[in-house]
Amino acid sequence: MNTPVSTPKGLEGVVAANTRLSDVRGDIGQLIYCGYDINELAGKVSYEEVVHLLHYNHLPNKKELVEFKALLAEFRELPEGVVNILRELPKDTPPMHAIRTGVSALGCFDTTCDDDSQHAQRRKALRLIAQIPVVTAYFHRHRQGKGLVHPDKSLGEAANFLFMINGEKPSKEAESTLDMCYVLHADHGMNASTFSARVTIATLSDMYSAITTAIGTLKGPLHGGANEGVIKMLQEIGSLDKVDAWIEDSLANKRKIMGIGHRIYKVLDPRAPHLKRMAQILCENLGDKKWIQMSERIAETMLTNKNLHANVDFYSATVYFSLGIPTDLFTPIFAISRTSGWTAHVLEQLADNRLIRPQSVYTGPVGLKVIPLEQR
Repeated sequence: MNTPVSTPKGLEGVVAANTRLSDVRGDIGQLIYCGYDINELAGKVSYEEVVHLLHYNHLPNKKELVEFKALLAEFRELPEGVVNILRELPKDTPPMHAIRTGVSALGCFDTTCDDDSQHAQRRKALRLIAQIPVVTAYFHRHRQGKGLVHPDKSLGEAANFLFMINGEKPSKEAESTLDMCYVLHADHGMNASTFSARVTIATLSDMYSAITTAIGTLKGPLHGGANEGVIKMLQEIGSLDKVDAWIEDSLANKRKIMGIGHRIYKVLDPRAPHLKRMAQILCENLGDKKWIQMSERIAETMLTNKNLHANVDFYSATVYFSLGIPTDLFTPIFAISRTSGWTAHVLEQLADNRLIRPQSVYTGPVGLKVIPLEQR
C-alpha cells in the first residue's frame, strides 16, 4: 500500500523554475525586474524600456530605445485574415475571448510559427507584444460598430493603444498613466498565467500556443479578472456612506472583497501605492473623488479588520475607469502589458528546457472488481 504523500495545495511553495526575469518577495513587499526594484523603475522608465530590459537583460541606451520602439511599431500590422476573423466574431463576445482567438489565429497566418530557431522565436515574441494591443483595439472598435483605427507608428505602445480605441491621440497625462500601468504589470514571478505559458512551451509547442494558454489563464477572476471585479464592487456599493455596511455584510456572508489580499504578498503590494497615487490625481482632475474615496475606505477597513492590504488590481480598476476605459477592457490591458513578461519567460524556458511534468497523489479506491453489465 502506498504511503500518502503530503502535497501543497495549489503547488504553494513549490519552486517550478529558475529565472533571471523577476522576483516577488512577498514577505517584505518587493518586486524586482532583472535586478531593478519596481520603485526604481516606475515613473523613471517607459514600458518599451522595461520590455527591452526583460528581453535583453539591460535597459536600452538612447539609440537602442529608438530602434526598439521603431521595431515594435513596425510589427503592429495584422494579417488581413486575422482582421477578418475579428470582424466575424459576435459583437457581444467578451474581449478576453476575442483576444485569445485572435492570438491563436495569428499563429495560423505566420509561416514561421513552427520555426524553433532562436531568431525566429525572438521575432515572434516581439511581434506578439506589438500585435496584441492591435487585436484588442480592432475588436473593441468592431463591437461598437465603428471603423477601425490603424496604428500610428509615431506613437509609443501606451499612446497608440489609447489612440486606436478612442480614435484620437491621448493627452500626455493619459499616455503616461497607462504607460506606468504597463510597467507595473509587465512581469510578476511565477504567477499562474506565466506558469501555464512555460508548461505549454516546455512541450516544444509554439509561441502562439504558449501565449494563448497564458491569456486563457489570465482571464479567470482569481487572476487577471480581479480588476474588473473591483469596479463592479464599487458600482454595486454606490457611495461612500454605504461602504461600511456593505463590507460588514460581505464579511458576515463570507463574500470575497475583490482587490484585497494577495497569494504571495503578506504586506503591501509594492505596485499598489503607485496606482493609488495615479487614481488620486485622475479623480482630482475629473472632479469626482467618489471612487478613490470609496476605495480608500475599503482598503482602510480591510487592513484594520482583517490585516489584509490592497493589491495591484484594487487601484488599477479606478485608474482605468477614470481614463474612460470600458470595464471589460481592464483584463485585456493586463494581458497587453504582461505579454512582455510571458514571452520573455517562454524564451527563457526554451533556452534550458525540460518538460514540466509534475506528479499527482492518487486518492481514489483500489482493487475494485468489474460487475458484469447485466448485473449492474
